[in-house]
Amino acid sequence: YELDGVKVKGYATYLMDSFQFFYGYIFGFGLHHIDFTNPHRPRSPKFSAHVYYNIMKDNGFPLTEDEKMLYGEFKKDFIWSSATASYQIEGAWRADGKGLSIWDKFTHTPGKIFEHDTGDIACNSYNKMEDDIAALKKVKVSHYRFSISWPRVLPDGTTKYINQAGLNYYQKLLDALLAANIEPQVTLYHWDLPQALQDVGGWENETIIERFRDYADVLFKNLGPKVKLWITFNEPYIITVLGHVQGAHAPGFNDRPDTLPYIVSHNIIKAHAEAWHVYNDKYRASQNGMVSITVNSDWAEPRNPYKQEDYEAARNVVEFYLGWYAHPIFNGDYSPLVKKSVLEQSLAGGLPKSRLPEFTPEEIKRINGTYDYFGLNHYCSVLAFPVDFGDTQHFEADRGVVVISDRTWLETGSSWLRMTPFGLRRLLKFIKDEYRNPPIIITENGVSENGPVDLNDVHRIYFYEKYINQVLKAYLLDGVNMIGYTAWSLLDNLEWAVGYTERFGLFYVNRTDPDLPRTPKASVSFYSSLISCNGFPDPATGPHECWNPKSEPEAKKEPIPAINNERFQGVKLSEKTEEKKTENVELERKF
Repeated sequence: YELDGVKVKGYATYLMDSFQFFYGYIFGFGLHHIDFTNPHRPRSPKFSAHVYYNIMKDNGFPLTEDEKMLYGEFKKDFIWSSATASYQIEGAWRADGKGLSIWDKFTHTPGKIFEHDTGDIACNSYNKMEDDIAALKKVKVSHYRFSISWPRVLPDGTTKYINQAGLNYYQKLLDALLAANIEPQVTLYHWDLPQALQDVGGWENETIIERFRDYADVLFKNLGPKVKLWITFNEPYIITVLGHVQGAHAPGFNDRPDTLPYIVSHNIIKAHAEAWHVYNDKYRASQNGMVSITVNSDWAEPRNPYKQEDYEAARNVVEFYLGWYAHPIFNGDYSPLVKKSVLEQSLAGGLPKSRLPEFTPEEIKRINGTYDYFGLNHYCSVLAFPVDFGDTQHFEADRGVVVISDRTWLETGSSWLRMTPFGLRRLLKFIKDEYRNPPIIITENGVSENGPVDLNDVHRIYFYEKYINQVLKAYLLDGVNMIGYTAWSLLDNLEWAVGYTERFGLFYVNRTDPDLPRTPKASVSFYSSLISCNGFPDPATGPHECWNPKSEPEAKKEPIPAINNERFQGVKLSEKTEEKKTENVELERKF
C-alpha cells in the first residue's frame, strides 16, 4: 500500500480457535483461545489479540516513542570510550614474573573453554601496545578502559613481593595513552584473581578484603598520578553467579548455590568500600580522581503486561541484578526486597535465619556512599514471570523468577544477547529514581557476532545507533545525569568460556596470522562519527562536517583468510555449508 501503490482496502484474520477440518482442533489459528474441554467454551484473548487491537486502533504501524530517533548532543566533555580486560587481551601469561590467575588455571582445565582456547597469547597486547593505541586513535575516543592483572603486579596476591616489571608495563601504557591525548579508565579487578589467593579460599575468605585493599593501595600509589577514573570491580554479579553458582566461569564452583554467592558478594562489597576509603583518605586530595564500582544488569519487562505478578517478577530481576550491589553502596544496605526474598526462602527450607549475611551498623556506615559515579554495564533486556521453587535453597529460588526473550527481538552472535535498545533508557531512569540521579558512566555496551568474518558489521552499527540514541533520550528527555559511554570492546578477544568464537570488537583480530593484526570494521567509522559529533546531528539541518560514517578503506582492502571448520551454534560447518549460511544471511539482510 505505502511503497508499491497496491489498493488494499481491508484485512481480516481468525477471531477464535475453531474446527480445522482434517486437523480437527490440533491447530489454533484464532486471536482468542477456546477451551474445548469446557462445555461453556470460554474465550480467552491471546497476546496477538491485544497486538491486533492496537494495529486497528492506530490504523497501521506508527513508530513508537522507543523507535523514534532523537537528534541532539551530549554535554560538553562527555566521556567517549572503548574497553578491554587484561586476561582477554594481554597474553604473556608467564612473562616477566607474572603469577598465575584463576583464569590461567580454568582455561587449562579440559572441558572448561570452548575449542580449548586460552588467554596464553590472546591479542598479545602485552607486546603490541602501539597497535592498540593506534586503534584507539582511529576510533577517536577520549578515554580507554582497561584492567590491571592483579597477579602481574602482585604474583601471589599480597604485597610481600611487588613485581616491578608488571608495574612498568602499566606505567608505559599510561604514558602512551596520555601522549595520544587519551585518558585512562582503570579497572582494578576484571576477574583474574591470583591463584595463590584462590588456594586459600578466594572471595569466600574474608581476609581477601584486606588483600584487595592493599592491592588497590599499591596501584593508587604507583599509577594514581596519571589516572582520573578508577573502577574497583567489574560486574560482581558475574563473579558471584557465573563463578560461584553456575560454575561456568573461574573458579568454577557450582556445589553450594545456597550460601556461597551471598558470602562472596558480601566480601566483594566490603572490599570495594575499603579500596574507596584508601583512595579517599590517602590520594584524593593530591590526585583528584574518581573511584566507583561497575555493576551489570539486564532490564526486565513483565512477560504478560496484564499481570501484576509479572511486573513484580521484573522488579525482582533488576533488584537481584543491579540492586544486590548498588543498594548497599548507594543506599547503605541490601534492599528490603532482596532481604525479604532470601529470608522467606530460607525459612521455607527450615533454616532458622536468612542465608543473606547482615552488615553491622558500623559496616553500613563505612559502605554507604563509597562511590563517585555509577558505573553500568548493560547489553540486553528480558521478559520475567514468577515461579514457585518450593523450599529449594538456591540463589535462583530466592529470586523466584524465570526469564525468557521475546522471539521477535533481533538475535546476535551470543545466545543470551538479544537487541533491546528500549531497556537501556528504562534502566538508566530506574537508576536515576532509585539512587538520587548519580553521575552515570556506561562502562560496557556492545554486541557480538560469530561465524564467518564480515568486516561490514552492519548489525553492530545498528546496535550502537539504537542503544546510544536511547542514552541520549535518557539524558535530554529524562534528565538522567549521563557523563560517559563505553563501547565493548575495542578488539575481538577471548570471550571467557566461549573462547574466540564470539566477537564483540570494533577491530577484527586475525588469529591465523602470528602477528595478530588489528583490522577496523565498518562500525569504527560510525562510532568515531558519533564521537566527533558528540551525539546525533539532525540530518534535516545538514550536512554536518562531523558526520562521516563511511566504510573503512582498510576493511575493503584487508584480505580475510578463508575460515575452515567454522562453527555455527556449536556445530562445525563444511565450506559448502558456510557458503549456504552466508547466502541465507544475505537474504535476511535484503529482507
